[in-house]
Amino acid sequence: MTESTSAATALASQYASQVNSDLERNTKEQERIRAEVDTLQEQLAALHHDHTVLMNIRQALGATTPPAEVPEKAAVVPAPRGKASAAAGKSKQPTAKKAGAPQPRAAGTKQARKATAAKTAEPTLVELISRHLTAQNEPRSAAEISTDLGQAHPDRGIKTTVVRTTLEGLVAKNRAQRTKQGSSVFYTAPDAPAQAAAPEEQPEPDDAK
Repeated sequence: MTESTSAATALASQYASQVNSDLERNTKEQERIRAEVDTLQEQLAALHHDHTVLMNIRQALGATTPPAEVPEKAAVVPAPRGKASAAAGKSKQPTAKKAGAPQPRAAGTKQARKATAAKTAEPTLVELISRHLTAQNEPRSAAEISTDLGQAHPDRGIKTTVVRTTLEGLVAKNRAQRTKQGSSVFYTAPDAPAQAAAPEEQPEPDDAK
C-alpha cells in the first residue's frame, strides 16, 4: 500500500508540473496573439481613417468640377442682336458670380489635402521604435522603450505588448538586435549604422595636422 501510494503521489506531482508548464505556455501564446491583434487593429483603424479622408476629397473634387464648365457654355449663347454688348455685359456679371461660387469648396479641398498629408506623414510605430533604438547608446528593454515612446507620443496609446511584438519583428528582419541578460531581454539598433559612422570620424586628426 505504501509503495502504491507514493507512486500515485509522484505521478500526480508529475501531471501537475506538466499542467503548469502547459498553462504557462498557453498564457504566453495568448499574449503574443493579443499583441498581434492590437497591432492589426491599429493598422486597420489608420486605413479606415485614410479611406474616409480620401473619399471626402474625391467627393469634393467631383462637386467642384461640373459647375466650373457651366459659365463657359452660358457665355457663348448671347450674340447676334444689336443689344448684344449690353446683354453680354449683363451676362458677364452672373457668370463671374457663378464662377466664384465653387472657390470655398476648393479651399476646403486644399484643407482636406493638407490634413491627409499630415496624417500620412505621421510615423508608424515601426519607424518610431527604429529611430529610438538608433538614438540610444545602450540596450533598452521593451518596457523602457514603451515608456519613452508613450511620454513622447501620449496620443498614440502605445502598449508594451505591441512594442515587444514590433521589436521581435524588427529582429526577424535584421533591423534590430536582441540580447539577453539573465531573464531580461534588451534590444539595440543593428551594427551597420555604427560601422558606417566610424570612417567619418577618422579624417579629423588629418585635418588637425
